[in-house]
Amino acid sequence: MRARTRTGLGALAAGVVSVLLAGTASAAPAPGAPGVGDTYYPNAGNGGTDVLHYDIRLTYQPATDLLSGTTTLLLTATQDLSRFDLDFALKASSVRVNNRPARFTNQNGNGELVVTPAQPLLKGQTATVVVAYADTPSTETVDGLNAWKKGSFGALGIDEPQSSAWWFPANDHPTDKATYDVTIEAPDGNTAISNGTLVRTSKSRAGWTRWQWRSTKPQATYLTSFIVGKYELVQSATPDGKPFITAYGADLGDSLYAAKASVERTPEINEFLATQFGAYPFEAEGGVVTSGIGFSLENQTRPTYGARNFRAGSNTTLVAHENAHQWFGDDVSLGRWSDIWLNEGFASYAEWLWSEHEGEGTVAELAQYTYDSNPADGDLWKLVPADPGADNQFDNAVYDRGALALQALRTAVGDQAFFSILKTWFAQKRGSHGRILEFIALAEKISGKPLHDLFQTWLYTAGKPSVGPNGAAALTARVAPVKPRSYDQIQQNHRFLHAEHAG
Repeated sequence: MRARTRTGLGALAAGVVSVLLAGTASAAPAPGAPGVGDTYYPNAGNGGTDVLHYDIRLTYQPATDLLSGTTTLLLTATQDLSRFDLDFALKASSVRVNNRPARFTNQNGNGELVVTPAQPLLKGQTATVVVAYADTPSTETVDGLNAWKKGSFGALGIDEPQSSAWWFPANDHPTDKATYDVTIEAPDGNTAISNGTLVRTSKSRAGWTRWQWRSTKPQATYLTSFIVGKYELVQSATPDGKPFITAYGADLGDSLYAAKASVERTPEINEFLATQFGAYPFEAEGGVVTSGIGFSLENQTRPTYGARNFRAGSNTTLVAHENAHQWFGDDVSLGRWSDIWLNEGFASYAEWLWSEHEGEGTVAELAQYTYDSNPADGDLWKLVPADPGADNQFDNAVYDRGALALQALRTAVGDQAFFSILKTWFAQKRGSHGRILEFIALAEKISGKPLHDLFQTWLYTAGKPSVGPNGAAALTARVAPVKPRSYDQIQQNHRFLHAEHAG
């Protein structure tokens, strides 16, 4: 919305005076905001800083849940800063900014580490921030929440929308991505897993092994993983030469072989998804299966899967879902958490694409069955995917109705324009983030069609649309719906994804 402005000579004179004053006086350095302005999570991220790189060096003892070490942040000030915040749930013991001790306050109840450097940071200045800490993550909460997972499986820093605060200080919002070096020392007999490539393992003292991982592409904080426990680590290469690293919890039992039969097909699945969306965006591929969570998460280069997803057998539709996020959610991230449809609707649509590829039900069949089998007064139609609310980000409406919106778009614009929209969105936004309205504008530009009413109906309006995702032709040819073979598995995936997310 444009703000009202004054008109006439008086307004012009006032504007000239403002410009002159701005040119002759500079504002004093000010505190950075405690958040980036995300309405769902007001304290998420921080104002005034742009993090370029994280160097995380930790030691973790599963027996006591003691996590200790340092995180070094290379960041740039985006304003003149007298102080700045980092999102962090643990207790810091020291903070240095540009090698000088800084004053800091642990506001652990709301997850803010407030840092006052010895000298203000000027806009455009790059700073090195070193935070030392030692704490037990399972005992710390942020706004009453603890996203750390601790149990017989070991420990997991895995969750969405927040998880990083329980193991490293950060600018915790998807709009500020960075590269990473993650080094975790753990007792012998444990495996320590994170993202990207495994640079090396080393031993500097008896009984402990250090694992060094590197992520060279921009990565959001919640997609960065901390996994320590007893896992079988499998290392190989994809057909095009990328490192392919998978890991399976030692306690998977009867689910182990089904998990392997699914996750080990990741390179094949990504080859297919690349034909739909564009080239795979990252330097490595893989996956981790653990009993420590029931849901699954699209951790960059190495999604984490809850073991229960494989109890009934193989589940490649879930692998397709989480790896589609490597394009939509990881490489192209959401601009605000209300834009979650750009992540989950797209990944759910990828499940339908993979189902069709495998002969388990076409996209049109899955879309029509989903539409037909949900009555007008059903829960699927009560939330709007474009703004579901913080408590409903992982509601089935975001997944299923979100995928239906994409099928309705495909029906309206045709296959050529539809896949051009997806590939162009990815190409233009890769390594960055986007908003729903930007996607709609791109869809209209590429298709040459007005799409306001379509998106208003499927994304912004509660209630079951009067015409299904395959258009009016499907209404005239209506027969009793036949359930596609992949439907039940996809629905179970979505139930598990919805049930246990901390968000």
